[in-house]
Amino acid sequence: MNICVVAGARPNFIKEAPIIRALKNKKNSPDSVSIDYRLVYTGAKDDPTLEQSLFEDLQIPGPDEYLGIVEENLNELTGKVMSKFEEYLQTYPADVVIVVDDLASAMAVAIVTKKRGIILAHIAAGTRSFDISMPKEVNRLVIDGLSDILFTAGVSNNSIASKEGAELSKVYMVGNILMDNIRYNHNRMIRPSCLDESGIRDGEYLVFTLNRKALITNTENLCQMLSRMLSVSGGIPIIAALHDSAKEVIVSLGRDHGLDLQTVHFIEPLGYLEFGYLTMHAKGIITDSGNVAEEATFNQVPCITLNSYTEHIETITVGTNVLVGEDPERLAKAVEDMVNGNWKNSGIPDRWDGRSAERILRILSEIRSN
Repeated sequence: MNICVVAGARPNFIKEAPIIRALKNKKNSPDSVSIDYRLVYTGAKDDPTLEQSLFEDLQIPGPDEYLGIVEENLNELTGKVMSKFEEYLQTYPADVVIVVDDLASAMAVAIVTKKRGIILAHIAAGTRSFDISMPKEVNRLVIDGLSDILFTAGVSNNSIASKEGAELSKVYMVGNILMDNIRYNHNRMIRPSCLDESGIRDGEYLVFTLNRKALITNTENLCQMLSRMLSVSGGIPIIAALHDSAKEVIVSLGRDHGLDLQTVHFIEPLGYLEFGYLTMHAKGIITDSGNVAEEATFNQVPCITLNSYTEHIETITVGTNVLVGEDPERLAKAVEDMVNGNWKNSGIPDRWDGRSAERILRILSEIRSN
């Protein structure tokens, strides 16, 4: 069986790393069925977001093939990925193509895969924002609609796939594959030097991340949110792992509007193992990242998400996550509860146990042998 695993951006490699490790083990096992795989990246070989340490941290080899597509326009990117991936499959035929998440490149790969009659498997299927104006929501609908195998993270995702007409025989709840990496790397996490440099102990700081353009560009509301967050945080250190654009906006708000940022420790974005340690040992997390919120649930760390929806409702109903949208007062109340230790009871959702890749590979093997 020849499997092609396709990534379209840095976060895809993190979700696909457990599959790559499982495939490597299967390939090297003397008693396994004949299996081979190739990892394809739709972007360029010199992509600055793909630092070598990423693959070292995840303990996987780099891509076998780079399609070299770098486009800002999503329609142009889709067309070029389709063309290049078609050429790739002519040289390296595959029995199964695996895509993850909801990028335009994943949609392009899905279309080509189905046109060539190859089995298409989608990891993180059934995730929806229910906002059709979002390009990624369109991508999700197309990829799920074309997929022969839908690997979902939870019951809610299964329900969505079923409501949209997917045959139950195509849907497999394998759990959240992000947890595989945390379980695998649990003892390899690296304490960031910024904690030692500032004399901050484990469990005595908050982590703050911010990436959503809608939050960053609405500076008036962001200022109110930050002001309320800081006013109730009780002086606890806040480790802000931000890209330059977000950091510049917050620093300028502090300068122009008198925000007291003394407890905020700005740091550069960390590698996977360092950031994993930072969030795993935090008192709490304030973020707009769904992935960070999902990992917080696995680590049982209180988490506040600056969004009005989540693709994985299990982080709310079972896990440690609380949604506050973009409301300064709701944020303040949640931060106050977090700092004072008044958080809700929580658990780990079904099959978020770090064994998703094992389930996926077993299912693929069974389907191929039938």
